[in-house]
Amino acid sequence: MNAAPVIRLDGIVTRFGANLVHDGLDLEVAPGELVALVGGSGSGKTTVLRHVIGLTRPAAGEVCLFGEDLHAGSPRERQARQRRFGVLFQHGALFSALNVAQNIGFPLRELRIATRAETRDLIALKMAMVGLEPETAVLMPAELSGGMVKRVALARALALEPELLLLDEPTAGLDPERSASFVELIRTLHERLALTVLMVTHDVDTIAALATKVAVLADRRIVSYASLEDTMAVEHPFIERFFGGEHGRRALARSKRTET
Repeated sequence: MNAAPVIRLDGIVTRFGANLVHDGLDLEVAPGELVALVGGSGSGKTTVLRHVIGLTRPAAGEVCLFGEDLHAGSPRERQARQRRFGVLFQHGALFSALNVAQNIGFPLRELRIATRAETRDLIALKMAMVGLEPETAVLMPAELSGGMVKRVALARALALEPELLLLDEPTAGLDPERSASFVELIRTLHERLALTVLMVTHDVDTIAALATKVAVLADRRIVSYASLEDTMAVEHPFIERFFGGEHGRRALARSKRTET
């Protein structure tokens, strides 16, 4: 018997005033997949993530995580469901008044699920997991490079040991070297922790390096959901513009070389 999808979006309709953003959007993410969600500007990619997180609710349709309606059950049941995913926001969204260690430990303290000693140990573990040196624990967000902000935010997203990781433009703002390093970190964590990942990105190199599947959001719905190679063969104006250029072909070629 197949396991239930980690994420299931069924018939999602999203409106902002008179603006119809999604109209019958369907998506299923199976356990262990690393799915890249792509789409044009204003297509509602980040809104999909916000629906999955529960920050917003669609006008119609159903959002299910781990086989359960995201909004069903008692407050305690909903909180237990929410603890099973972690989120990396596009610009890190670190608390400017808290240092690195305090940012990473925030979910643990907020939910009161660990003693002070356990929290210290977990913070150190998560810092090591994302490649942060112990001495960075006392630094403030304003003292961090862009790459370090991403790693701190990722450590915080992993603080509760989630099964599902949601990433919003994980390599945005990083130079090519730091971007490649962060992509390799995500790949390693995906494999080591057996994570399921849904990632919004516009970077073709990141997609080629990481994604097991690509979900293409266009025409207010998912118009293609397949491997990168199969996606690039789909005849659709957005797909042809996004992947059809020389950059897309080079990224696919690099991906194939990495697989071999």
